Amino acid sequence: MEQHYKLFRVRELADNDEDFVATLAETFLEEVSVDAERLKKAVADKDYQEAYQAAHKMKPTVDLFELGILEDLIEVQDWGKFTKTDIDITDKLNVVMTAVDNALVEIKSDFNL
Repeated sequence: MEQHYKLFRVRELADNDEDFVATLAETFLEEVSVDAERLKKAVADKDYQEAYQAAHKMKPTVDLFELGILEDLIEVQDWGKFTKTDIDITDKLNVVMTAVDNALVEIKSDFNL
């Protein structure tokens, strides 16, 4: 439990209401999984605007669950925002996707979702 994510800030936000913590975890699964796939496709397609929007949308949740990849996600976001055609962002995207995938699996298991 909580190897690939942390609940400290989630519990703080939820004022230790475990039902609300579970709701936030469920929302994480629903939202972040979709946004991560959207981000992966956007980077592969070199759709800079879409990559920016997907990464930007993921930031608060990734930060709240403390996945430890916020700086990497910001780099991917900025790649899209500033249309950095001269940079290969694949390595940073892989770091983000690995962390997100690990957190998704662990949260599913931890919350029986």
